[in-house]
Amino acid sequence: MSALANPVFRRLFAAQVLALLGTGLATVALGLLAHRLAGAEAGTVLGVLLAIKMTAYVLVAPVVTAVAARVPTRAFLVSMDVLRAVVAGVLPLVDALWQVYALVVLLQVAAAAFTPTYQATVPAVLTDERDYTQALSLSRLAFELEALLAPVLAAGLLLMVAPTQLFFGTALGFLASALLVAGSVLPRREIRRGRAGGLRTFLGTPALRALLGLNLAAAAGGALVLVQTVVLVREHFGGPAVAVAVALGCYGAGSVLAALVLPRALRAVPDRAVLLGGGAVLAGTLGLGALWFALAPGLTALLVLWAVLGAGGAVVQTPVGRLVRRSGSPDGWAGLFAAQFTLSHAAWLVTYLVAGLLGPGPLTFAVLGGLAGLGVLFAVRTWPPARQHYCGGHHGRLLAKPRPRRVPDPGQRVVRGQ
Repeated sequence: MSALANPVFRRLFAAQVLALLGTGLATVALGLLAHRLAGAEAGTVLGVLLAIKMTAYVLVAPVVTAVAARVPTRAFLVSMDVLRAVVAGVLPLVDALWQVYALVVLLQVAAAAFTPTYQATVPAVLTDERDYTQALSLSRLAFELEALLAPVLAAGLLLMVAPTQLFFGTALGFLASALLVAGSVLPRREIRRGRAGGLRTFLGTPALRALLGLNLAAAAGGALVLVQTVVLVREHFGGPAVAVAVALGCYGAGSVLAALVLPRALRAVPDRAVLLGGGAVLAGTLGLGALWFALAPGLTALLVLWAVLGAGGAVVQTPVGRLVRRSGSPDGWAGLFAAQFTLSHAAWLVTYLVAGLLGPGPLTFAVLGGLAGLGVLFAVRTWPPARQHYCGGHHGRLLAKPRPRRVPDPGQRVVRGQ
C-alpha cells in the first residue's frame, strides 16, 4: 500500500498497532484481576468497567479537544501514551476494587484523549485521498487483528508469567508507542478557536449527522456479538471454550475481509451508497438472526451470521474518516473526530445495555435489528443523494448540489417581459 510508503504514517501506524496490543493484553489482564478480587462477581465488575470505559469516551473526548487545540499534537499524544503506561504499571499493585475502578477511569480518559487526536493527525499526514483511504482500512485491520491476536499473545505469556504481569506488557506497548510518536515529524497546523466547536459543526452537516444513525447500526451488530457470544456458544449450544474463540474469529474475519476490499470499492462506489449499504446489511442480518433463532438455531449458522455482521460493521465504520475529512478544514478535524468519537461510543453504550439486559434470544436480535433499521432510515432521510457536492475541494462543508444555470438556445428569440 502506498500509504505505508510515507515514513511519518508508517511510524504512527506502528505506534497504533503497539498501543492496541497493549490494550488487548490489558483486557485479558483486567478480566483475570477482576476474578482474583471479586470471584463469582467478576462479571458484574467487568460490566461496571465496560460502562466506565464508554462513559469516559462519551464525556471526556469533547472536553479534551479544547485542551489538545492549545498543545502541540506530538507532545499531547506522547503524554497520553505515557499516562497510560504509568497506569498499566500500577495496576498489578492494587488489592481493592475501588483502586481498579479509579485507575481504569484514568486509563480510559487517556484513551479518549489520544484516539480522536490521533485520528485527526493522520489526514494531515496523508493528504492524498487514496492514501488516506488505505490508512483507514489499515486502521480497521489493526483493530480486528488486535482482537484476534492479543488473546493468543496473552495465552502464550501466561505460560511464563503471572496474570498480573500482563499489565507490564501493556505498559511496554504504550511506551513503545510513545517513542515512535516522539520520533515522528508531524505537520504543523494552525490553531483556531473554531476547532473546538466540532459537535455543532458535526450536527449541522447532513452527511455527518447521518452518521448518528449509521453509528447506531454498527453498534447494534457489534454489541450483540461482544456481549452474547459466550452465552450463546457455551450455554445455548453447549459448545466448548474454543468455539467461543472461533465465533469471535469469524466476526473478525468478516471485518478483515471487508476492510481489504473497501479501498478498491470506494474508488468505484460513492461513500453514501457504501455506508447505507453496510447499514442495511447489518439491519437485515439481525432481522434474519431473530427468525433463525426462533425457528432453527444452530452453531454453524451462528458463525455465518457473525461473519456477515463483522463485514457489515467494517463497511460502515471504515469510510467514516473520509467523510469527516471532507466535511471540514484541517484546523477543524480534531473537533469533528472528537464529536464522531463521542457520538459513536454513546451508541455503543446504549446497545451494550440493550444486548446485556435482554439476554440471548430472538427478542434481542429483533430489538437490535430494529434499532439498526431505524438508524439506517434516519441516515437515508438526513443525507439525501443531492447532498454530495463538496464546496471548497476535499475540505469544504457539505452543501446541496447547486442547480445548473439554464443557458438559452442561441437560435431562440428572446422577448423582454416574457
